[in-house]
Parts: sequence; structure tokens; C-alpha cells
Amino acid sequence: MKNRFMIAALAAALAFGSAAPVLAQGGPLRLTITDGVIEPLPFAVPTFQAETAGAEQVASDISRLVAQDLAGTGLFREIPQDAFISQMGAFGAPVAYPDWRAVNAQALIGGAVSVNGDQLVVKFRLYDVFTGAELGEGLQFAGTVGGWRRMAHKVSDAAYSRITGEGGYFDSRVVYVAEQGPKDNRQKRLAIMDYDGANTQFLTDSSTIVLAPRFSPTGDRVLYTSYESGFPRINLLDVGSVSKRQVQTAEGEMAFSPRFSKDGSRVVYSIANGGNTDLYISDLNSGASTRLTNAPSIETAPSFSPDGSQIVFESDRSGGSQIYIMSAGGGEPQRVSFGAGRYGTPVWSPRGDLIAFTNQEGGQFHIGVMRTDGSEERILTTSFLDEGPTWSPNGRVLMFSRETQGAGGTSALYSVDISGRNLKPVPVQGGASDAAWGPLQP
Repeated sequence: MKNRFMIAALAAALAFGSAAPVLAQGGPLRLTITDGVIEPLPFAVPTFQAETAGAEQVASDISRLVAQDLAGTGLFREIPQDAFISQMGAFGAPVAYPDWRAVNAQALIGGAVSVNGDQLVVKFRLYDVFTGAELGEGLQFAGTVGGWRRMAHKVSDAAYSRITGEGGYFDSRVVYVAEQGPKDNRQKRLAIMDYDGANTQFLTDSSTIVLAPRFSPTGDRVLYTSYESGFPRINLLDVGSVSKRQVQTAEGEMAFSPRFSKDGSRVVYSIANGGNTDLYISDLNSGASTRLTNAPSIETAPSFSPDGSQIVFESDRSGGSQIYIMSAGGGEPQRVSFGAGRYGTPVWSPRGDLIAFTNQEGGQFHIGVMRTDGSEERILTTSFLDEGPTWSPNGRVLMFSRETQGAGGTSALYSVDISGRNLKPVPVQGGASDAAWGPLQP
């Protein structure tokens, strides 16, 4: 239980209501839920030890990326290296805790890196400076030198998880629509990148419009809408081979807005036919489809609950676009949004506790979250055009598209935590929209 104080502090801070500043008081840290502001927990990441000749640069790169990952959450504050009184000794050597307490570090990450040809080994330990003890056991990751970023993200995930008691999200990827050109002639193609914008790879060319990519639960396949045939159709793309096929859907002029089921075997989507738009679900293997809604309204943007038992979607059956929930097998839906303006693009949190949405009201677009019963609605962002939220694997961060105003406006990706206090752009080359966050990589 030596790490109880840090886990309790950060777990409380991460709650939907957020928390007051973390303060050391000569004993275990305590948090009082008050005004939604948290003082970031100070941590130190000395440059990892290079245990072999030629490992110095990658050791420095890995330790810097670990620090960037944690500081980027808004929950942690890095102590700059020029403030250090001492450095870490050999990996696993005794830690001079008084030196780290003197610079107000509460968490300390030590690591070591070795390189043998193209093989890379990364070791790390996490220390609780307050109690003067190690948090958990040391870990070791092995891979190739070219994969050093993934190993750094894995170190960050492990440290984040041990301190907060929750899963991380750093070793994950995002599929999105890469955009180029003016608004009236914008070229679009699917791309995939690390969560922080690195390692971009293009999955399609710009010969046809592509929209709304969605990861499978295992992250190895992507559903998206394509206008290759002249009408919107749903394609299924294998990320590894970049091969694709059209998904067999119910008869209709247009099929769009797809999402995978929990087990990845089915897809729920919209069909527009005869001026009506309804939700359907199809088996990816057999192609058999089932109609879920049958109303004289527009039903679109479906998203499964984490357990697969329910679907949240957007509908204008009440006169304006609102959010509804129904059984995954169909049936009478229940309206859950009742605020001002129009609600759309709902997506269920992987934790199951919240629904993220886009809200249009008063000439502005917002990204918000609410409980699954519609309560505790919270607006997180406001802009000329914010839309299309997608959840991080741990359900604590949202990524979304933001487009600037005017004929020369561009689209970019942003992220924000569920408190709304850590809004920042995602560094992507060129324009970007329609992001979908994938699961943690194995």
C-alpha cells in the first residue's frame, strides 16, 4: 500500500467532477473535490542510462518522450533537468531521495537503454519520492531501434497506470482523414498516426472522398465511408495489408456512418432510402442485415455501448437533432439530451460512464460530455466548428476536429480531457478531420 497516497490523489482528480490541488502536508496526499482545478503532480525523468555504446541518443529520446507524454496529460508537471541536484546512478542503484525531495519531485522515473545491432532493450523503474519506495516492480521492453517511440509510450503507460490506478493511452493510434487544398476543392485520404501525431502513414489515395473512419475493437481493421462508386458506401480496410473490400449492406441509395460492434463481427450504420434514413446492422461475414429503426426521421451516427447491449445515436424525430439510446436489437429509443441547440455525433465512452457529443447552439459548435442518462452535461469546447469527438482508450481524453472560419479555413485535430481544462492541438502535418482513436496496441 506504499503508493496509496498517489493513487488516491490522481484517481480522485480524474473523476468527472475533478478536484482541488494536490498538496503535500507531511503525510499522505489528500484531495478535496471542490472547484474542478487540480495542481499537476510534479515528477522527474532524468535521462535514461545508456548501458551500451551508441545507445546515448535513443536513451535521451526515450526519456524526453516519456516526460512529454506525462506532462501532456495536464495531470503531471515535469521538473526541468537543470533544477536537479543529482542524477540517477546505475539502473537499480539506491536512490538519493532527499535530493529529489529537495526539488519537490513526488514521482521519479529511472531507466536504462541498451542497443545491440537493431535490437533495443528499455528498462524502467518508478519511485515514490514521498515515501522513498519503488512503485511496483521494474519492467523491461524489447524491440527494434526503429520502434523506440512505442517503447517510450509503453513506459509512459505503465507509469501513468501505476500512479493513477487507470489504464494509459499513449501506445495507441488514431485513424483520420488527411485533407489538402481549399475548402471548395479539398482532397481527402485516410491516414493513420500515433496518438501524438508521429509516424503518419496514408492508407488510401485522394482519388475519391473518404469519411468517418472507425477502428475495429482490436485495431487491425478500419471501417469508413467512400464515394468511390458515386454514392456513399461502407468499406472495410485491413490496416496491415492496406487491402479493402466493400461491406455488404441493406438495400438503399446510400450507406454511411458505420461503427463496429463490441466483438468486431458486425457493423451498425445508416441507410438513406426514399428520403428516409434508418439504422441497420449487418454481419460482416454473412452480409445478413437487420433493420433497427423505422421512423419518418433521420437516424444516424450510431455507437455501441462498451458491453454491446445498447446503441446511442442521433435523431431528429423530436423536431431537432437530439441524442437517443436504444437496445442493440432495436426497440423503442429513449431520448437523453434536452439542452439548447442541436446534438449530434454521440459516442459512448469505453468506460461506459459518459457519452461525448457535438452541440450546435448560438452560432457556435461545442464538444461536450454527459452521463448516459443525460445528466451532468458538461460543455468542454467552443469554436466556430468543433465536431466528431472520439475517446482515448482509457476514456479520459477526447480528440475532435476543429475548422477555422472563412474561405481559407482549415481543419485540424485537437484533444481535451473530460474536465475541459487541457485543450491542445494535435501536431498533424496538413489538414485533418474525422479522427477515430484506436485501442492500446499489444
